[in-house]
Amino acid sequence: MAVFLYNIFLWLFRAGIRIAALFNPKAKKWVNGRRHIFTELEKAITASDKTIWMHCASLGEFEQGRPVLEKLRLSYPDHKILLTFFSPSGYEVQKNYKGANWVFYLPMDGAGNARRFLEIVHPSLVIFVKYEFWYYYLKKIKYRNIPLLLISALFREDMSFFKWYGGLQRKILSRFDHLFVQTAASKKLIDDIGLGDICSVSGDTRFDRVIEIAAQFQPLTAIEQFAGNSRVIVAGSTWPEDEIVLQKAFLALGPYAPKLILAPHEITDKRLEELSRLFPDSVRYSSLANGGSVAANCLIIDNYGMLSRLYHYGHITYVGGGLTSNGVHNVLEAAVYNKIVFMGPYYQKYSEAVGLVEAGGGISFTDEKRDGVMLAQLIDALWKDEEDLIKGSEAAGNYVRSNRGATQIILQYIQEKRLLTS
Repeated sequence: MAVFLYNIFLWLFRAGIRIAALFNPKAKKWVNGRRHIFTELEKAITASDKTIWMHCASLGEFEQGRPVLEKLRLSYPDHKILLTFFSPSGYEVQKNYKGANWVFYLPMDGAGNARRFLEIVHPSLVIFVKYEFWYYYLKKIKYRNIPLLLISALFREDMSFFKWYGGLQRKILSRFDHLFVQTAASKKLIDDIGLGDICSVSGDTRFDRVIEIAAQFQPLTAIEQFAGNSRVIVAGSTWPEDEIVLQKAFLALGPYAPKLILAPHEITDKRLEELSRLFPDSVRYSSLANGGSVAANCLIIDNYGMLSRLYHYGHITYVGGGLTSNGVHNVLEAAVYNKIVFMGPYYQKYSEAVGLVEAGGGISFTDEKRDGVMLAQLIDALWKDEEDLIKGSEAAGNYVRSNRGATQIILQYIQEKRLLTS
């Protein structure tokens, strides 16, 4: 019955996404990106290729898988790397990623699709990152005796795996050869459903990733000129809710307001126009880089790919997403630079954000009235107490560095089990 219901879900999903593609650009990319997927795979991958396949749901999961992928590429140069995505928000950003030999969408799950995909790809090792549990793909990987790992996984008690009706989901988990989880709490949940022998705590590979990025930091001349000797707040991955609160907080700070560097989560003409109206004393990065005025109080970033370096220039940082139930974005990108991180109250689902707050390197605030008052008060308090600012900033950096090492644990397992040399 559970498999029957799963098949109904797949059918409804396919039908729904095709209808949505008629008016939703993201859904259209999802459909069009898979239109000739098997023909493209057959042209790219030959029978003689030795392949490592890593699958990520979207961009966030890719950043978690990336350190492992790049270490595998160095450690096993005779293997080629296939990277797949489920979501356009991952594929469209990373389709030209040079660390993989091929980047594709993953064909929709199903018995026929999974069989054909594996016949073409014939992977030596399969790695799924954090989430994505596709019944037919995992079933047929297991039947073919292909080593299958889940890395940087994070489980919560409210997930279906741990409910009375989660038999199919538990069966799916059992098909992995090993589950590398981020936290001891996740391990406990896996132990409780009888899969503890294939599970271990490795931590989150994103810590390794942000440490690597920070070590390779290269200055941004235009940003340095904009910042000058002013105090600066860098706000990254912001949504409209974040931006409204930031705007009101900066108004409340008045003459004590610092400069603001704002990198929205979505960059479209409409969003950029909204931000220009919200922050009238602003300049866009594209204009600044071409000689625009550095005297503006707000710099709006209108391109992708710079955020991880932008946080370096903040005295204080703000990571968006935490004012809605969707949840806060990646706080580690900011914390790695020894920067205290502000975030909204919706961060509890993210162990790294919880850990950062507990370590004293993150500050959560509520803003039910959307008036920015609490945020302004917290910022003002840090400006007035440099000792607290330094203490919190150091705590942020120390928290990141103390959690490095997940990538090496996973690589060591692959090497010890001879998953790619047997």
